[in-house]
Parts: sequence; structure tokens; C-alpha cells
Amino acid sequence: MQQHEVAARVRQVIDAAGISAREFARRIVIDPSKLSRSLNGSRRFTAAELARIADIGGVDAGWLLGSASGLPVPPASPPMSEPSPPPEGGRPLQIVRETVRLIAERGFHAVRVSDIATACRTSTAAIHYHFPGRDELLEAAVRWCMDEDTRRRGAATEGTDHAGDELRLLLELQTPRTGQQRRQWSVWLDLWAEAARSTTVGQLHREYYRQWRTTVSDVIRRGVEQGVFRPVDPDAAALTLTALIDGLASQVLATAPDSPGTGTGAQAMHDALIAHVDTCLTAPAG
Repeated sequence: MQQHEVAARVRQVIDAAGISAREFARRIVIDPSKLSRSLNGSRRFTAAELARIADIGGVDAGWLLGSASGLPVPPASPPMSEPSPPPEGGRPLQIVRETVRLIAERGFHAVRVSDIATACRTSTAAIHYHFPGRDELLEAAVRWCMDEDTRRRGAATEGTDHAGDELRLLLELQTPRTGQQRRQWSVWLDLWAEAARSTTVGQLHREYYRQWRTTVSDVIRRGVEQGVFRPVDPDAAALTLTALIDGLASQVLATAPDSPGTGTGAQAMHDALIAHVDTCLTAPAG
């Protein structure tokens, strides 16, 4: 089957799902630009991507490739023992969410595919069907974390016009107070080390920080225009603030959440960040 015919069938699946291409990319856990290039014919879908598309769309992967027999692709189909109904968001997202949780608890290199399969109540064959290798699974986990972080930031700051208020909301989101926030930071700390070894993870890591610093820089630039912040260089201020957040968060994560009075807890981190904003960014009153 020709590449453009495969793309046409994938478009049918996306249309039937009733969601945007970007949201569909999030659900099959790939870069939206990769999906776009595959749909316009400049990139081929991988077998694993087609498996995830079939899972989300409720169709045979074989149908996506025009197989008359309708056999799934790759040849080894997921075991029939997978629970029904499928998990919320589909099997691929369940696999990625459980991978992120296990990385936060144990570190990436201590997590085995069999551990992920157990957490998902399925088999290792089903994991490999959607994510053939650990590198692809790690890439999907990083991208999911990036997407979730971006989604939370957008939801928290929607409708906020005052730049000072928006920056404080962003700082609150970066403070690891809850168990979920600590797990997310644990994953990021683990990925920092992995980014130095993996080209793919390193690229995703740089992309995330570029997006994050741009977000902070835009808020500071708007604050300068509003007269809320001093006339600082927004890019330099964003870089400094990002470095401060990362350094403080790593200290918080190294401290047990139930160890008050150490000076390295979440509230101490938040207070230090607010003090930095008040001292270095906030414009003098009057």
C-alpha cells in the first residue's frame, strides 16, 4: 500500500475520533510535527506508531496498511488476555503513565519492561507491540511529561492578565508540594542524567527547557511592559530564575517531605523564589 494511502486511512481514524491532530498526537505519544509530516507524506509511520494508532482508533493495524487479511502489524498481535474494556486513554497512554510512575519511584535504569507489564496487568509482548525498545519508551515518557506540564501551566494561568500574578502561579506549579509534583520532579532529575547519554532524550530535554524559558521570558517581558517588573533583560532573567528553580527543587527532592525545619522543604523553596522575584524583578512601588 502506498504511503499516501496509509496517511489517508490514519486521517480517517483521526476524523472518527473527533479530536484535533495535536490531541491525537498526544494520545499516541509522538511529536505533533512527526504526525504532521507522516500525514503529508514526508515521513513514514513506524510499525509501533501504527499499532498505537490502531489501539486508539479501535481498528486493525493491518487495515491501516491495506492488508486484505486484516492481520495486525507487526505480526505478533497483543495477547488476547488484555483486560476489557481498554484502559482510559488507550493502552499506549496507560503504558506511558505507568512507566513515568515507576521511573519516579525507582529510576529509569531500574525499571524493567516486565515491571511495566505487571503495572498495566498485561504482558511484555503487549508492551513491545506498542513500544518495541526501551529508547522509544523513554522518549514517549519524556514527551508525555512535557505535554502534561504544558497542559497544567496553560490551565492554571488561563485568563490571568497581570504578569506578576501569572509568574507567581508558575512558581507555585514548580514547587514540589504534593506527591504528584514530587514524582514529576523525580522523573525530571532522572532524565537530566539520561539526557547526557541519549541524543533523543537530550533533544527533548533541550526542547522542553527552551519552551519553559520562553514561557517565563514572555511573562517577564509582559511584566516590564505593564510596569510590574523592573526594565530587565527578560531572557537573562528567565535563565536565572529557571536555574534557581532547578537547584532548589533538587534540594527539596533530597529531603524527606515529612522533615520540617531543615530549610530545604517545599515552602522554603517557594519563599526563596518569591523573595528573588520581589528583590530582582518587582518594580518599586510608586
